[in-house]
Amino acid sequence: MSARTPASLRRRVTLACAALGLVMTLLFAAAVIAITEDYEHVIASEVLRGQAEDYSLRIANRLPVELPRTQRLSGWLAKPPDDLGRFGLGVHEDERHEGIHVGVFDTAAGRMWFTIDLGDIEQLEVHLRLLLAAMVVLGVALAGWLGWLFAGRALAPVRALSQAVDRLPVAPQPTRLRDGLADDELGHLARAIDDYQARLVDADDRQLAFFADASHALRTPIAVVQGVTEVMLDMPAQDDADAARLQRLDRGAQELGELVELLFGAARRAPVKRETMDTATLLSEALAPWPERTTIDATGAFDVAHRETVLLLRALVRKYLRDAHRIVASRSNGQLMLVDADAVHDDAPRRSDAGALSPLLARAAERAGWMLEAVAGRVVLTHAG
Repeated sequence: MSARTPASLRRRVTLACAALGLVMTLLFAAAVIAITEDYEHVIASEVLRGQAEDYSLRIANRLPVELPRTQRLSGWLAKPPDDLGRFGLGVHEDERHEGIHVGVFDTAAGRMWFTIDLGDIEQLEVHLRLLLAAMVVLGVALAGWLGWLFAGRALAPVRALSQAVDRLPVAPQPTRLRDGLADDELGHLARAIDDYQARLVDADDRQLAFFADASHALRTPIAVVQGVTEVMLDMPAQDDADAARLQRLDRGAQELGELVELLFGAARRAPVKRETMDTATLLSEALAPWPERTTIDATGAFDVAHRETVLLLRALVRKYLRDAHRIVASRSNGQLMLVDADAVHDDAPRRSDAGALSPLLARAAERAGWMLEAVAGRVVLTHAG
């Protein structure tokens, strides 16, 4: 079961703003409805109380009085309808009849009952509730939209910082991402990245210094072995067995020296020197250790890293074409190809590691400006520059 992908920060901010908009609009709608209900009660109370005081004063002054009997307002003295007898003193809303308010007052003329019909106000309240419902929906949508915009603006510096980090090269280098940012959480993050890059640069410098020392330390004994071997090969009275051993030792020392140069050149990331070279000359120099096994069929020229390409080709031959009896080297459409001419017809067993693409050789090819494809019996270098 795959883990659920968390929502993006911008989406979470948008949802939070929408939720805040929902809460605020609901509170506003509830407040408006409550105020409307109270205002309706205040209007009904004042109208009914005013009617009761007015008619009571008229009766007390022995003026001719006829209590109202209209569709909206009605009044009774001493003998109300049976339906109104259940109400006590004060102003009440009749729950049996929508929009009817009943007022019961003790006056100098006696107890009086008044009713007022505010049904049209109740209808206005229905419209008001619909309007408030629409306002809640629009308020949530507006709050979510504003949250989306504000989150985008607020996250713009974060996107800029992430893009600046994405543009950083593979090799460590000092950065100044902190410049131009406020002293807040984002500024602290940028400063942490700057500090981390500074530590990487320091560690990389120490590593390069180590590689330089190691390269120098390894080359000295290898040069000594090569020198002694050459001296011993030049000595007279060597039997065939000793000469073969010395030649093998000399080849091994040369191969080790070239691999060390290739390895530490790639590890130290030293700049390469490029030059335009004739393809046949380049291949002849690279395949010089195996003149009796190689056939070169190439024309044209390449702008290449001379020394690095020569070392790379020799290392590739030793790994992928070590058992080849005939090596054909050619050029075609910006590619150098080294092929075992007998590979199709030769059923002899090959080295078990000859088909694995060496990370060292792949990195060395990239440094020299080539794209490498290699299998046992076939090597293809595509010029990348």
